[in-house]
Amino acid sequence: MSSSPSPTASRTADGGPPAAELAALQRRLADFAVARDWGQYHTPKNLAAALSVEASELLEIFQWLTPEQSQRIMAEPSQAARVEDEVADVLAYLLQFCQVLGIDASAALSAKIDRNEERFPV
Repeated sequence: MSSSPSPTASRTADGGPPAAELAALQRRLADFAVARDWGQYHTPKNLAAALSVEASELLEIFQWLTPEQSQRIMAEPSQAARVEDEVADVLAYLLQFCQVLGIDASAALSAKIDRNEERFPV
């Protein structure tokens, strides 16, 4: 029996990662970039472009799949690994973009959900 916590052990009540976990990932990404002197390239424009490219690479995986095939993609280990890699790339660039511009991603998302709940009531 493994003593490591379950994947959901560090989740908030709504199932998302705690803000501290996102902040720690942002710090790791920033440290990684600084160690390689990449900060000079991490402008908002460049990060937005990189984010768009990585999102397009994620889309490319699904481009010619039927809706049914797309729903089953995670059942195929090699395809699941590709999807997870692209999701990680998208998230990495989004977190770096937010850090450069001083955006709290969790707060921004929460505020957007609040606005959408008002715009689209049930």
